[in-house]
Order: sequence, then structure tokens, then C-alpha cells
Amino acid sequence: MAYPKTSYLEHVAIRVRDIQWHIRFFQEALGMPVRRVQGEEDDPIQVWTVGGLQIVADKGFEGPEGRLVHLGICTDDLERALEAVYQWGCTQLPQGRNWFATPDGLHIELMQAQATVR
Repeated sequence: MAYPKTSYLEHVAIRVRDIQWHIRFFQEALGMPVRRVQGEEDDPIQVWTVGGLQIVADKGFEGPEGRLVHLGICTDDLERALEAVYQWGCTQLPQGRNWFATPDGLHIELMQAQATVR
């Protein structure tokens, strides 16, 4: 029996060593602006983006303990977004061009957003 309600991901929290790099990356490469900041703007403890990402600063983070497997992100223009992310020093993963790792080791699957949700 199918689940009778709609579910969606509200947010994903990740630990990163360089929070400023990640803030700029998600804003500039993928168009995900910050909607909330905890701490000082120039040295935040954590931030939340439009689109449900919570980025937690942990300068001493050694990982991968506590790090998620990957983020799945839908985007309006997959090809343009991929061009942008590879300009940020990301590296392609074996799964294909739309799978990449940030320099800090975060794995992301980028997908074309659909016009309608069924």
C-alpha cells in the first residue's frame, strides 16, 4: 500500500571545516541564499539556506563520522549549474557528471527539477 500523504525533506544538516566557502558556494554556484544565521555574520556557528540546508561550522571536523552520504539537490537548469560547480574546484564522482565532491569532501547529486510534481 502506498503512503497516503506527501512527504518532503525539510532540511539537512552537515558539518564543514570552512563554513564561509560553503556559504559562498551554495549562494553563488547554486543560487541558495542564506535565510538565517546563528552567530556573527563573518564567523557564524551555523547557517540555514533557502532550500533546506543547515551548514554547521566545525573547524576541527575530521569526518567522515557524522557526515551524511550525499545531498540530492534539484535545480532549474542542470547544465548551467554543473558548469558553475566545476568552476569551484569540485571533482566528478564515478556515478556521473551530475555527482561531484566539494573540496571539503561533501558529495552532491545534482538533478534537473521537474516542472510539475506528481
